[in-house]
Amino acid sequence: MKHSTLFTPTVLSLAVSAAMFSQQVIAEDAVADEIEVISVKGIRGSLIRSQATKMENTSIVEAISAEDIGKLPDSSIAESLSRLPGLAGERSGGRTSGISVRGFKEDFTGTSLNGRELIGIGDNRGVEYDLYPAEIMTGATIFKSSDASLLVQGIGGTVDLETVRPLSAQETLTLNGSFEISGQDSDNPEFDNNGKRFALSFVEKFADDTIGLAVAIASTESPNNQRKYGVWGYNANDDGQILPTGLDSQSISTELKRDTISAVLQFQPNDDLNIIVDVLSIDYSDSGVLRGFIEPFSSDNVTGTGVNASGTQTGANPVLRTDPLQKDGELTIIGFNANYFVTDNWSVNLDIASSKSEKRDLRGESYAGLARSGALDSSAFGTRDFTMSADGIMFTDSSGLDAFSNPDALQLTGPQVWGGGLANLADQFETNVLQANGDEFSYFNAQDGFLNYADFEEELVTTRLEVSGTIDSNFITAVVAGINYSDRSKLKDNKGFFATSSAYPLSTGIPSEYLYNGLADLTWAGLGKVVAYDGFAPYNDGTYLLNDAGLLEPDRLGDSFEISEQVITFYTKADFETELSNLPVTGNFGFQYVDTSQESSGYIGVIGSNFAVCDDDNNGVVDTSCMVTNGADYSHFLPSLNVNIEVMDKTFVRFAANKTISRARIDQMKASGFVKFDQNIDLISIPNSPSDVENYGSPWSKFTGNPELKPLESNNFDLSVEKYFVEEGYVAATVFYKDLVNWTRDGNELIDFRNDVSNDNADYFIAGFHDRVVDQDGAYGPADIQYSAGDVITPPNNGYYSYFEDGLTGTVKGLELTANIPFGKFSSNLDGFGVATSATYIDAELSDGSRIPGQSDNTISMTTYYEMSGFEVRIAATKRSDFLTYQRGGSNKIESASRDAVTLVDAQISYDFSESNISALKGLRISLQGTNLTDVDEETVNDDGIVTTRRQFGPSYALNFNYSFY
Repeated sequence: MKHSTLFTPTVLSLAVSAAMFSQQVIAEDAVADEIEVISVKGIRGSLIRSQATKMENTSIVEAISAEDIGKLPDSSIAESLSRLPGLAGERSGGRTSGISVRGFKEDFTGTSLNGRELIGIGDNRGVEYDLYPAEIMTGATIFKSSDASLLVQGIGGTVDLETVRPLSAQETLTLNGSFEISGQDSDNPEFDNNGKRFALSFVEKFADDTIGLAVAIASTESPNNQRKYGVWGYNANDDGQILPTGLDSQSISTELKRDTISAVLQFQPNDDLNIIVDVLSIDYSDSGVLRGFIEPFSSDNVTGTGVNASGTQTGANPVLRTDPLQKDGELTIIGFNANYFVTDNWSVNLDIASSKSEKRDLRGESYAGLARSGALDSSAFGTRDFTMSADGIMFTDSSGLDAFSNPDALQLTGPQVWGGGLANLADQFETNVLQANGDEFSYFNAQDGFLNYADFEEELVTTRLEVSGTIDSNFITAVVAGINYSDRSKLKDNKGFFATSSAYPLSTGIPSEYLYNGLADLTWAGLGKVVAYDGFAPYNDGTYLLNDAGLLEPDRLGDSFEISEQVITFYTKADFETELSNLPVTGNFGFQYVDTSQESSGYIGVIGSNFAVCDDDNNGVVDTSCMVTNGADYSHFLPSLNVNIEVMDKTFVRFAANKTISRARIDQMKASGFVKFDQNIDLISIPNSPSDVENYGSPWSKFTGNPELKPLESNNFDLSVEKYFVEEGYVAATVFYKDLVNWTRDGNELIDFRNDVSNDNADYFIAGFHDRVVDQDGAYGPADIQYSAGDVITPPNNGYYSYFEDGLTGTVKGLELTANIPFGKFSSNLDGFGVATSATYIDAELSDGSRIPGQSDNTISMTTYYEMSGFEVRIAATKRSDFLTYQRGGSNKIESASRDAVTLVDAQISYDFSESNISALKGLRISLQGTNLTDVDEETVNDDGIVTTRRQFGPSYALNFNYSFY
């Protein structure tokens, strides 16, 4: 039989070096000792090692690799991943955090660490890749096609992050340092734009190289300053001029603090036994402040046409929001792996791992304005001059709003009537003090702030037992079989508290002890400079009196839940090697049988006759009648096939076919839900007929999750052609097709809220809460029905019930083009120059016309570089078209969001002193790095082409050093 020889000797040595990163350890040290190791550093070395991994793998993969621990060039693994073919990064707060693989967000992509499933600290299954500092990683392999032994899978693919294996690595002691400056100055006086990052890592071997220890310690402090422009939406007035309905613009400053410890202990007393114990601990904080205006918008004296208009905002009664942000999380992973060769050809592997994460995402709200809502008549409000364009609204002048820059005049109070949620506590806010219109102040005027927080806890325990061995036959060369058990649980506790100043129904100025030294800058939006104070202070000193919103807001209680999953996977895979018309053919085939039991418990938040949520007896404890538990059991058979044919020397055709699943989103699987009612009188006055509700809407709404959701399921096919012509150069073209046979659908149906058949014929109507007494004669609602003062308006019976269900189908077709070209191949004068580029084009369609979260129609990435004698320059650009995503919204719930197309440019220049003649600096490498160099904003544009949200982050720069003592 003809055996394929895929490598030159140099590439073979590098491939063996790269093999140390795989989670399944094979006794190869004796062979490795006989192979010449040629060290190639910098970006060329990384490309060679990554190419070797891609070339030798039986699956279709991409890879990134460093020559040693702590040598990846980016601040987090997310930035390195985002430049790979078929992958696209998603920014969160200006940092690359999420990664889409072939158009599928991280929630639909499997993520593992050394082959073990990885959990995050977010709302869903997806991993926040910026949580993992590059200093603890040695690389990553991205599996775009699957095989039966790959236990962590997703429809998009699998990202396997890799840490060092000490007995296969060179001994080293390395110190990394970085000093960072953000190109966007802080608009908030209590923050700056400077950061730093340090890491210490070492690899040591003991007892005649039978014990190895690798430790990496990393600490990061990184600033993020952004300017966020936003509106509630746009409407056309009677003259066709398009104007915002409300304003929502802030200056935001945060600081990421991340402390990481990674330790790996390896014991290999002989060629038969190999034991590895590894620990990863990450302590994470991302805290800061959001400060700016939120307010309704009305106008007068508007001139111009369409979106190009100018005029005056009238009745300006802004709410200065000071929202302190505090996000704290911890992630701990402990793993044990033992591999034992019972014979020369057969081994048994046992892997046990435990992961746990905790996070509290807290956001306070503190309101300030001209006066408490109701205390002033409209003549005391301000005005602003504005111009309007497709870029949004910009203010040019104002009057009557000077108090916002004067802490003595500015009032610590809620200027808008936002207290409707306090209806259950109306008695608490009764007073004889009168508003400007002569009415008494009430609970409607009593909201001066709000304290939001959500607690997350997640645990994952996995145990795997695997048998593998080689077979001497004419076709099957190796077999692996095993069983894996995983037990996963996730909890979300959504909490909130209404805040009312102790001065209610009056108000006070901003206490001097709250103030920071300086004003916050909103001049970039034409909104001037505003008072900067500590938004946590009124919570901490007792100025704010708190009421639990969980018993007042049904959608908050209906977003608290717990989910558990137990999964048993049986798997087997066979590797084969044969010939087809004298062409070498290799590959594998196999299957997984996956048995799942899932369950969720939570609450259905409903307002009772006492106007409280699920607290009919007023004891502050959720009624058992609101508790709900549900779940499902099911199984899947997942076959896989990978075939590789070397059609010419170093030219491969690869074919892959497999079935994969991605488990449904956590927030969609929750048992919880709620019934909600909008107190807008125009909605309450909609006529009581299903047809009118279909035409005009309804004040009623109901939502529930679905703990019986099955996994998303896809049949996948890949065909790839790859041509390797030098150690760091290749071209490839891949077409892929995904037949989505199950995807989660958004269900929506009209129900009767006076007789809900989906909830034991419940009647949700409560007199005095869901009806409304008319206070003045006039026409109400979209049907313009006339009512007289004193009339009682009752709402329509019908409204919409939203939920999730299985059954959506779709297709994804894609093309990936990749070229890594070292220019030195064409001319010695170009030695050291090169380009690594890729383009991904996707055509995706779901059967209901909706988009797949994370799917961009095209993503193009190019890195050009020059490397010679230790000197290196590289420029990387990534262009991504618009895409759908989701994010944390109001009341800590998940909401859909869209992102416009974006092009990001990064650059790095460095010098490695190991190439110099200065012996004292042989271990030093320094670099200067810039990201987002073209200062690209993140924008959301509506169907009319008008910007609804814009986030400006600015570029950032870092001076890095890396020193290896040995």
